[in-house]
Amino acid sequence: MATRIRELREEYKMSQIRLSIELEVSQEAVSAYENDKNFPSVPLLIKMSELFNASVDYILGISDIRIAIDSDNLTNDKKNLLIKYDKLNNNDKMRLMGYMDSLIEN
Repeated sequence: MATRIRELREEYKMSQIRLSIELEVSQEAVSAYENDKNFPSVPLLIKMSELFNASVDYILGISDIRIAIDSDNLTNDKKNLLIKYDKLNNNDKMRLMGYMDSLIEN
């Protein structure tokens, strides 16, 4: 968990002090979370989840999936895309992601 909090904080270019202000805790508390010396409460985890747009499971290190997908809201096209994506090997997944990035940029 500590690693994820630090990674997310750094990704969002936040200092420990800035995160402590957002969470309404001390900078020492944030440092303790990042060093596994203390654990944030459930309300703080929810606040971090909203702040970093990441699931609580991801922040806790339970899951490597950053954002939970509500499958009830997925169209059939999106579901089929995910099924096909899962069948690709890692190299082909990377190639596909590169191709999609180039489509988005143009």
